[in-house]
Amino acid sequence: MTPNPLRIAQRGAAVLLLLPMCTLPCAAQSGLKTINPPGGGKIMYGQVDGQTTEAGAMGYILRNLHNSIGAKPQVGKLFDVRGTNSVATFFTIARRDQGSGKPPLQVAGLLIAAKVSTDHVEAVLVSDDASRFNKTLPSMMKTLMTQWHPLAGATGSSNIGGGQSGDSGKVAPLKTFVARDHSASVDLPDGWQVGPNQSGQGTIIASGPNSEVVSLDVTFGATDTNNRNAQQTMRMVQSGRLQGTAYANAFYYPYGADPAKTFVDILHHAQQKAGAQLVDYHITGESPAQSGPRMRCFHLEGTADFHDSKGTRELNSLYCVSPPGPASGVWLSYVFAYSAPLAVAQRERATLGAIVQSFRLNQGVVNAQAAQIAGPSIANSMRIGAAVKARVDAAHQAEDIHNSSVYQHWDSMDRRSQEFSNYQLGYSVISDSQGNAHGTLWNDDAAALVKADPNRFEYVSAPNYWKGIDY
Repeated sequence: MTPNPLRIAQRGAAVLLLLPMCTLPCAAQSGLKTINPPGGGKIMYGQVDGQTTEAGAMGYILRNLHNSIGAKPQVGKLFDVRGTNSVATFFTIARRDQGSGKPPLQVAGLLIAAKVSTDHVEAVLVSDDASRFNKTLPSMMKTLMTQWHPLAGATGSSNIGGGQSGDSGKVAPLKTFVARDHSASVDLPDGWQVGPNQSGQGTIIASGPNSEVVSLDVTFGATDTNNRNAQQTMRMVQSGRLQGTAYANAFYYPYGADPAKTFVDILHHAQQKAGAQLVDYHITGESPAQSGPRMRCFHLEGTADFHDSKGTRELNSLYCVSPPGPASGVWLSYVFAYSAPLAVAQRERATLGAIVQSFRLNQGVVNAQAAQIAGPSIANSMRIGAAVKARVDAAHQAEDIHNSSVYQHWDSMDRRSQEFSNYQLGYSVISDSQGNAHGTLWNDDAAALVKADPNRFEYVSAPNYWKGIDY
């Protein structure tokens, strides 16, 4: 595991957060990780202490920029940063401390925040003179991504890449691999291979020269045995009906069971279905991981034996599940994992974590593929007995797949965007435990209510916003 990223200390924040815009060397300041790119500009990154949300970290930095420079940053809209699981915004600010008679220095920048775990948020400030920023930004981002892997290298992080004992190796140079159908891409070291049948439809499985294996966004479907419609379908399958349909070949498994056991059972089912020998998994660590509002994610650690003469492997996985559709009961599992023989695991751990963090999904391509796959399935179901039942269920199954990948992402972005907008406008969302209600108030009014009765009123962060009320 890579060393814990240097923390951004809150003391002296007005000075520290001005550093990315210094015209003099800033590396002498302590508590920060600073990069001076060869092409110009300034990069700074680290953990924002005391902040637990991306919007909180970004707001903290922007407030301190405002206080230290004396001018309010002009901030754009939020967007996702490809390949970092982060949210970001561009900003400009006019520095008026250039000396008597000199015009203000126009500085442009990019502010990025990434939530690593429940109480750990990483932030990045990339900046340059506004006249140069558009030209230097690509090279600055390339430099940043060779060193900044927040989810792969945070101590105590519940995300894949952390938790094992000591990462002594360095991250190897990486080159981008793009799946043949352009549905996903990942950065891999020299000597790594992706089999012709191991990438596509948003999934990439790659192997290294030392028998390392990285599995990215491998998706498995299951049908919840607690769902009434699913129970009816199971009875139909058991009676010999629905032969030749997806229902007869479906995996029926209860949603919400123990994550580690579910992870193993899901993989064993897939291996058995493929006619492969079952892998021996031994999960030794399980902890909740940061996830979206409709997802539940877990960081699983342990060992695996592939029975391939390579012996026991170190296993590190981020395992996520999405809730079942109310009609069909279909729910999905997503696996992002790496494994490596114990003999090489420690020196390869940093590189493996960086590979996982570099994964990028082309959601537009995946959505189009899902529609093409779902169409024939629905049409086939209509030609079989119990046509109405199968048609409805197949439609819901396609809907569930679509919703879990698209609407979950949009909903998460809507929540985070609203939280950031609230900061800019001076609003806070609070909840009333007695009235089971939410409300958006001016910061001063919200603070007064929470202070007056903290047992009744409390602040609400973006993951707990109510749709239609708070955003």
